[in-house]
Amino acid sequence: MASHYELKSAANGQFMFNLKAGNGEIILTSESYKSKESALNGIESMKNNAADDAQYERKKAISSQPFFVLKAKNHEVIGRSEMYSSDGAMEKGIESVKKNGPAATTNDISR
Repeated sequence: MASHYELKSAANGQFMFNLKAGNGEIILTSESYKSKESALNGIESMKNNAADDAQYERKKAISSQPFFVLKAKNHEVIGRSEMYSSDGAMEKGIESVKKNGPAATTNDISR
């Protein structure tokens, strides 16, 4: 299976997407969007920003676990990663988004 964006319905009639690697693992989860069109625009923003290392903000949770946030050029958050066990694992996650994000197809499972 190839990497893909999974567009789905979220709470309160909103929409969100996950970027999934070829093995089905979620590598980035989007923010919630008020409309499907906005979520699709978010996917396009992901594709346009994923390869640019400057758009990634590397962070630490209160528990000291590393994670990252991908931002658009306007500094709006597009999505965030899971929590990682180490900085090295987080960097591998970023590399996976850089590799998979720009060319991933979209699978719309929203209602």
